[in-house]
Amino acid sequence: MKRPFFVKSFLAIAILCLAILPARAADDLDPENTLYLDLQYGRVVIELYPRVAPRHVNRIKELVRQKFYDGIKFHRVIEGFMAQTGDPTGTGRGGSGKKIRAEFSNIPHDRGIVSMARSNNINSADSQFFIVMKNYYSLDGKYTVFGKIASGMEYVDQIKKGYGKGGTVRNPDIILSLRVAADVK
Repeated sequence: MKRPFFVKSFLAIAILCLAILPARAADDLDPENTLYLDLQYGRVVIELYPRVAPRHVNRIKELVRQKFYDGIKFHRVIEGFMAQTGDPTGTGRGGSGKKIRAEFSNIPHDRGIVSMARSNNINSADSQFFIVMKNYYSLDGKYTVFGKIASGMEYVDQIKKGYGKGGTVRNPDIILSLRVAADVK
């Protein structure tokens, strides 16, 4: 008779512990490889993957430290797919002027993955990146994954969506600031 109560209690505690883990995991991240993406909706914490994509992580951090991304628009947002930013022109054609060679991995494009945007040339990634809003495995092995959302995905979900297949956004949301956590006091 006591066994079902014990099992139910154990399961309830296990579920509660799992629910707490993502929030605690964000606090345990390496500050040098964590970004704070501030949106009008709240702060998004991005865990970077320097072992998976060292060139991309280094370039992103370099641009972040130059405050390159501050005020940049989310120019392309496709509901149920992704939110793209990182183009100073807001057209999807701009960048920082420095290309990065591809660093493909076996990490799947699950919801919350942060990946580099590029043209048809696999080695054309520059400053534009996108956040996957729903599992999208057709991107696997074709785009460089350099991080994932550790917390704040609910704020990414609120980013203003675009229209049509291209996801062009009228009056798009912007990045208020993007910082390396180690640089934030």
